[in-house]
Amino acid sequence: MRGDKEVIRALNKVLGQSLIAINQYFLHARIARHWGLEALNENQYKQSIYEMKWSDDLIARILLLGGLPNLQDYGKMFIAEDVPEMIECNLRLERQKFDIITDAITLCEQHKDYVSRKLLVELKDGNEEYDDWLDTQQDLIRDVGVHNYIQSQINEDHTP
Repeated sequence: MRGDKEVIRALNKVLGQSLIAINQYFLHARIARHWGLEALNENQYKQSIYEMKWSDDLIARILLLGGLPNLQDYGKMFIAEDVPEMIECNLRLERQKFDIITDAITLCEQHKDYVSRKLLVELKDGNEEYDDWLDTQQDLIRDVGVHNYIQSQINEDHTP
């Protein structure tokens, strides 16, 4: 099956964002674990795995359309040095991804590629869920204070 080149480019652009997210969330997970914040580690790790699965779906779609998935060209990660910055960096990436995904959805509609559109809508929905979770974490940090928030992320059974 031959897909539209513009759609394939847009899917590759979304794939690049997802690849950034895999690495950023995985690194943030391991930083959180290093800090003893097991709940935050677990969340970041799971999000990294979700991004990996979405990337796999994008790769499969690009190949089906006769394109070549681009696993080399992607932008920079936003890496944090503390917990509030970690939440902020991830939120910044999610909002960047949202814009790229919605542009790709519009392009798929214009080219009547409704299968790719459906895949992108699923990614957008996951993106919005995580964005909402990150917003909630920022609200918690603001409402209870950063020290209490960090305390809530520590698993008492954590052993280094």
